[in-house]
Amino acid sequence: MQQQIVGYHLDEEQHWVAQLACHHFQHVRHNPPWTVREWVTTEVGRQHHLGQQLNCTKCDEGAPADRVKLVSV
Repeated sequence: MQQQIVGYHLDEEQHWVAQLACHHFQHVRHNPPWTVREWVTTEVGRQHHLGQQLNCTKCDEGAPADRVKLVSV
C-alpha cells in the first residue's frame, strides 16, 4: 500500500528512517550499489521528498503503528 512520507528520524545506528502517514516507519538508506538514495543524505533532499509515497508492506500485513525508540547517550 502506498503511503506518504510525513517526516524522518535517525535510528540507533544513525540510519535515516521515513515516518509514513500510516504511522509506520521505513528505512531510506543510501547504500550504493544496492540502494541509491542520495537525496536522503541532505536536509534539502529529505524535505523535497516529504509527501512522496513509499510502498508500506507493514500496512499490507496489518501491522500495528511503529514507535520511535529513544536512545540514551
